[in-house]
Amino acid sequence: MAKIVGTITTSHVPAIGGAIAKGLQADPYWKPFFDGFPPVRRWVAAAKPDVVVAIYNDHGLNFFLDKMPTFAIGAAAEYRSTDEGWGIPTMPPFAGELDLSWHLIDSLVGDEFDVTTCQEMVFDHAVTLPMALLWPEQKWPVKVVPVCINTVQHPMPSAARCYKLGEAVGRAVRSWDSDARVLILGTGGLSHQLDGQRAGFINKEFDLQFIHSMVGDPKWATRYSIPELVRLTGTQGVELVMWLAARAALGDGAVRKVHTTYHIPISNTAAGIAVLEPAG
Repeated sequence: MAKIVGTITTSHVPAIGGAIAKGLQADPYWKPFFDGFPPVRRWVAAAKPDVVVAIYNDHGLNFFLDKMPTFAIGAAAEYRSTDEGWGIPTMPPFAGELDLSWHLIDSLVGDEFDVTTCQEMVFDHAVTLPMALLWPEQKWPVKVVPVCINTVQHPMPSAARCYKLGEAVGRAVRSWDSDARVLILGTGGLSHQLDGQRAGFINKEFDLQFIHSMVGDPKWATRYSIPELVRLTGTQGVELVMWLAARAALGDGAVRKVHTTYHIPISNTAAGIAVLEPAG
């Protein structure tokens, strides 16, 4: 059976792509953020994943407000990035892991999740930038399975529901008849609001408590409704549900914190990284 080697969660701010393209990793504004990734890349090199299950939110390339699935899973042989209007260069295509995609779809439907199956998908910055942060040379040594969660259009799935989705993803991966090593990647967040009267809102205290809870109390944030999370973390801060789903995929057993960082702000956003692995 397949093995989950660990979980990585990270922010996916579009401006990261511009900083990479312009070579600003050592710029004083960006350096504290980019300095968080060498330990992550060393861990990835040692863990040697074969597949990445990327839990993320789409920003309009696949789904718009008139058609917004709650949960969607890609089942394509290849995924390409395309122009989103941010001026971020496109990246080399990503190979899909079709067998795991269909296994996930079958398993999640069996667990009573009504997922949308997408045999064609494109990737936006929510996938491409975290992947480029893990593999800066942009030569992908892994195949990818995308799992998309709606954090754009109300009604959104609750934090508790997203946690259950992550648990189901973890069960499905561990039951996949393969000797592959699988990395769960959760992207988005942390607290931020891009518009309205609270534009620029960041809640450092909540963010740090949330990152801390990922190790020993992973269901801590599931006590909050979506409106409560909007109040506590900002309109776009609800993206932390991808972190919850990624953490839940590790299961109920003990986990070990390998690495965490927190930095504010980048592009008016609180940026975080966490690397967790099964304690055994």
